[in-house]
Parts: sequence; structure tokens; C-alpha cells
Amino acid sequence: MPVPMLPRDRQASDFDPYTVNVDLHCHSVISDGTLTPAAVVERAYAQGVEWLALTDHDEVAGLPVAMSRAQELGMGFVPGVEISVTWANETVHILGLGINPDDPVLNQGLIRTRGGRDQRAQEMSQALSKAGITNAYEGALKYAGNPALISRAHFARYLVEIGICDSVSEVFGRYLVEGKPGFVPHRWARLPDALGWIQQAGGVAVVAHPARYRLTALERSAFFDEFVELGGRGIEVMTSAHSPQEIAEYVLITRHYGLKASRGSDFHCPDESHTELGSLPPLPDAVEPIWAEWGIG
Repeated sequence: MPVPMLPRDRQASDFDPYTVNVDLHCHSVISDGTLTPAAVVERAYAQGVEWLALTDHDEVAGLPVAMSRAQELGMGFVPGVEISVTWANETVHILGLGINPDDPVLNQGLIRTRGGRDQRAQEMSQALSKAGITNAYEGALKYAGNPALISRAHFARYLVEIGICDSVSEVFGRYLVEGKPGFVPHRWARLPDALGWIQQAGGVAVVAHPARYRLTALERSAFFDEFVELGGRGIEVMTSAHSPQEIAEYVLITRHYGLKASRGSDFHCPDESHTELGSLPPLPDAVEPIWAEWGIG
């Protein structure tokens, strides 16, 4: 895998992998965040992040600017992406870390994955119209820095703007999850495809916020069996979506499968995100950080 960019004037031996402030999951306006890639890097730097991965959904267009800004600030940078996968009719997110963003196989795969988003958005708008909320598609577009990646988050911000709900999380709960008026399912990439694209691009695959997925115990075991068989390398153990109990549970699962652990805030927006960039606790010492294999520490 390509060696991630070290902070200026720092050597790999300068870092302890358990104490270095690493944030390997965040988003910019290129997908469903609200800050530009450069602004995300600047905010992370101000928050004391020493290594950052920008992981926009199904898109790598923000990486060159983010990488350049990180280099100017002297902050370590890991090029990343978050790929949407359909597995057992559930949407699962796979982080690709340390990727080559110019890899043609990865980019063609991401183009195919993005392709259905606009049609889905149109169908969501129609569904919301039946619930009495008109012009939702046009409203959501105002929040989409990249119209090709229009998503539920953009609809949620518009519904907050027009006073339908008080917060993005309330919009999701009332309108945009399965069984609610604005939910429209979509089939994303297959798990073998996503891991193949990541590996082709020289990266490592990590399961993002695994406690969020509605899988039975048997389904979860089958998912991780397949993930490992396909060459998956890590689990995002420390993330804003996990409770202390879930962190402990995924420490055990990480150890059971012989995987590495990752840490990421899943930061999207200063006003919406539950966790600030770089503010999560360190990984428990019972698991090995995935960044340790990059020589960090």
C-alpha cells in the first residue's frame, strides 16, 4: 500500500500508535459534509489531529486539495474513501484507507456506485411530496456541493431549513429511514467489488461504524467471515456512532477475526456532528491500531 504522507519534519519513530491523534473518517462538501476539503483539514489541524483521512462517500475528488493543504500545515494525511455497499439488503459502509486516488479501476467503480444517487433523490422527493413536503429535491440540491452525490443528509438539511423538523437527526427519524415517508432503498456496490477496488488502489479495507448496521448475530458473523475472506483488514472500533458497550463488543470481534482497529469521528458538519474532529478517546490497548502497520509508532 502507498505510505501515507508523514507530517513535515516528523519521522515514523516519533509516534506512539496508541497516543497519536489519528482521525481516519470524515467528510467534506464533496459528499455530504458542509466544509470544503481544505477547511476540513484546517479544522482538524486546529483540533490537534496529527493524521487525517478524508473519506468522502463514493468520491475521491476532494483528496488532492486536502492532501496539499495538509502538507502546507505539516499534518499527516491518509487518502481515503467511504464506499457504499449493499449486503443482505442492508447498506454497509467500507472505508478504503491509503488508496491511490488516481487508480482507474477504483474510479470506474465509484462512478458506477454514484450513478443511482440522482434517481434515488428524485424518488425521495416524490415520496416526500406525497407526505405534503413539496420541492424537496430542489431544496436538497442547495446543500449538495456535488450534485452527483445528493444524499439523505442534503434532504434533511432542507427540511430543517423550512421548519419541518428541528434537527437533522429528527428528519431522519421521522422521514428518511426504512418505514418512513421519504425512505427509498438503493442497491450500492457489492462487497467483493468494493474490497477489490480498494485493494487494486493499494489501500486497506475497514468496516465503518459496524454497530449501526441492522444485522442479526448470524448475519453479522457471515458478514465478517466474508469480509476477512475477501482480504478486509480492519474494523472502526472507536467512532462517534459507538457506545462504550459497543466499543467493548467490537474490540472482542476485532480480536476474534485477527483484524486491526481504526478510529474516526465521522465528522460532517460543525453544527450537526456529535463528535468533533480528533476528539475521540484513544483506542483500547487490547487491539492493534491499523496505522501501526504503516510504521507509525
